[in-house]
Amino acid sequence: MLNAEQFRVLAEGALVTVQVTALAVAWGTVAAILLGIGSLSPVAPLRWLVRVYVEVVRGVSAIILLVWLYFALPLFGPELSSLQAGVLALGLNLSAYGAELVRGALQALPKGQTEAGIAINLSGRQRMWSIVLPQAMVTMLPPYGNLVIEVMKASSLVYLVSLRDITQRAQNMRQLREADTIDIFAAALVLYFVISLAITGITRLLERHYGRGLDTGRMAKAVK
Repeated sequence: MLNAEQFRVLAEGALVTVQVTALAVAWGTVAAILLGIGSLSPVAPLRWLVRVYVEVVRGVSAIILLVWLYFALPLFGPELSSLQAGVLALGLNLSAYGAELVRGALQALPKGQTEAGIAINLSGRQRMWSIVLPQAMVTMLPPYGNLVIEVMKASSLVYLVSLRDITQRAQNMRQLREADTIDIFAAALVLYFVISLAITGITRLLERHYGRGLDTGRMAKAVK
């Protein structure tokens, strides 16, 4: 079993894992929403541009993105820190997969919702942000929560660029023989599981939040 100090070291790595995941998800989600909306744009060149981006990024593994951004990009321009490279690589990965989830959720929404927005004289932007997107969130959130968990697990790749996350600290402890390998990685497993559980809990809270209005609307229809 790990002693308190050894577990504290891994817990500090967990904070790095959470930081990388949170930052990647934050900017990647904004990008995914914009890309998902752009993929349905009536402007053909914009749709093609989004499609090219999504297919290229989805076709490249997260580890290649990370290594390229950290080691190769400085040869052509800016040099990124380990944190910046990790956040950018994971966010790119999430934005491409997330864009497809957003697109699917928007297309699954009944056209009557958009038509109702037109009937009350809302602009296209108002319809999207006030009616369409909030309702699409209910469909989008369960698979998106799974995607966030996958990004969190992929964050273990940042140890390749010397970022001291859970995996890097566990590997370091193993190499220094500070504890039994099984104990070290059992503790790492627990920490990853706790973070995944937290993500699942947040996703379900958001599902409840966005689903509340829909449930109220269904009840009103049923009364009528």
